[in-house]
Amino acid sequence: MRKRSRVHRSWPVLCLVALAALAGCGDRATQGTAGTDAGPIHVHGLGINPVDNALFVATHTGLFRAADGETKATRVADRFQDTMGFAVVGPDHFLGSGHPDLREKLPPYLGLIESRNAGRSWEALSLQGKVDFHLLEARGRRIYGYGSDFETRRPRFLTSTDGGRSWARLRAPGELLSLVISPDDPHKLMAAGERRVYFSGDSGRSWSQPETPAVGLLAWNADGVFLADSDGRVWRSARDAPWKVVGSVGGPPAAFEGVKPHELVIALHDGLIKRSANAGRSWSIRSEPG
Repeated sequence: MRKRSRVHRSWPVLCLVALAALAGCGDRATQGTAGTDAGPIHVHGLGINPVDNALFVATHTGLFRAADGETKATRVADRFQDTMGFAVVGPDHFLGSGHPDLREKLPPYLGLIESRNAGRSWEALSLQGKVDFHLLEARGRRIYGYGSDFETRRPRFLTSTDGGRSWARLRAPGELLSLVISPDDPHKLMAAGERRVYFSGDSGRSWSQPETPAVGLLAWNADGVFLADSDGRVWRSARDAPWKVVGSVGGPPAAFEGVKPHELVIALHDGLIKRSANAGRSWSIRSEPG
């Protein structure tokens, strides 16, 4: 990957969203009550449960699930937890972070939390009250988390090699809007900021700036690295080959995930979620808001 010197155009919509997230999203979710449920608002993350291929949508107002073949996502377990960082790491096994449901007597920053029952309940693993991860990625026992420190409200980038029990600090190459791990090597990372894309081959200890045609949200699966830009174009680079546009999702992305070979899911800012089963060339509606 070549280093680059020129600066790409900024991405104001996503930048404003990221700055709001680093401010803490109000520190807690905007919880509803019976009869006042606003539904999914502001998608933070996406994942597919390998048990049943259900789509999970992590949002500011809770975690939602759309069963395989259904386009309507419903709230999981009547919980309103602001699930910001989110990762599906195994069958019914999720990691998360964010802010608690106001009905729970918990600190405003959840640290790293874990669910072993597909999001119906969560347990604290570490850093409760200390960190709110906005970006959360995992491969095996290796976890990377980027978010906000409770005491300073400044960005914090951490990694764990024991499933989130203990952590080491990393230096982020800038304020990050997206973070992905190679499906083959947990030491290889790509990250995106407002103006640049970064690559690390040593678990985030050092970074280079590969040449990219745009900035945007990243996804990485066996087909290569994908980038969804602010115009909705989806770019792909496989095995360090030049980036090429492979498709379009019709608008700027709010969340992007490489699920498995050939399969991608993406959320737009209006809450519409699309799926591609052919490595980004065509897209269909996976879940609709409202």
